[in-house]
Amino acid sequence: MSKFTTQHRRELPARDFALPEQQAYPVEDKAHARNAKARARQAAEAGRLSKFEERKVDKKADAVLRKD
Repeated sequence: MSKFTTQHRRELPARDFALPEQQAYPVEDKAHARNAKARARQAAEAGRLSKFEERKVDKKADAVLRKD
């Protein structure tokens, strides 16, 4: 998985984020999608993310992971 620079993150379209309104949890490829699911679960368990938001991240990440 490549590291994001601030510039790269700003250039990503909203559709490449699981939570586009927050520009959080990039899911532009399978590696980032797996990472987004893991980080969302950690954030939900710590109380920083609602269960609804966690499910939203999982749904978007799962869609990326199912692609060929």
